[in-house]
Amino acid sequence: MIKALFLIFEPDAAWDRVVQSGRSLKSVLFFYLLPMMLVVAAAEGFGLVEWGERNAAIGLVRKFSASEAVVYELMQSLLMLMAIVACAHFLKMLGKTERRGVTYLQTFTVVIYGLSPLFLLRLLDAVPAINPWIIWGVGIALSISILYHGIPRVMEPEPTEAFGLYFISSLVLVATTGLERFITVWYLEGRMRPLDDIVARLLRHLPF
Repeated sequence: MIKALFLIFEPDAAWDRVVQSGRSLKSVLFFYLLPMMLVVAAAEGFGLVEWGERNAAIGLVRKFSASEAVVYELMQSLLMLMAIVACAHFLKMLGKTERRGVTYLQTFTVVIYGLSPLFLLRLLDAVPAINPWIIWGVGIALSISILYHGIPRVMEPEPTEAFGLYFISSLVLVATTGLERFITVWYLEGRMRPLDDIVARLLRHLPF
């Protein structure tokens, strides 16, 4: 989470440190992304149990049991991980040119570190009074802002292709994370009946 603050306020220096660190794919995944996701899940799960989540459709706050919160956070984390993997694959295809290719490590790094502000803002999801779409909007706007500094440093595109790659990459991040937020918000509002059924079946098999 501290890295996210550096990326927001000192993007050039922070991205340079990311490149110089030379982390492997496993290192980025296990020592940066997963810990960040666990912190966010723990904070939001705590909020769901202690304070609940406001249901905009009915204007009431619904409190979750511990098992319901665990299943919800697992589902949300899986959706976000799928969105990240999809974005990284798409950016890899976009970054490929006749003269050079782009590795999956480069695009995976860009997506994960680029989305750091969004993960940081998602800590506020624990507070039911804050609209989740506002949190997503501010978070993705900050992510798009720092992505502008990250793509040239990590993916090293041709100068003539850099802005186009940045623009398309931003659209991809907005679309995938927006879809993830749409699914989770609708679930919290009770509008995703198939997911409700899946969660109910999972809850029956939990020991707590």
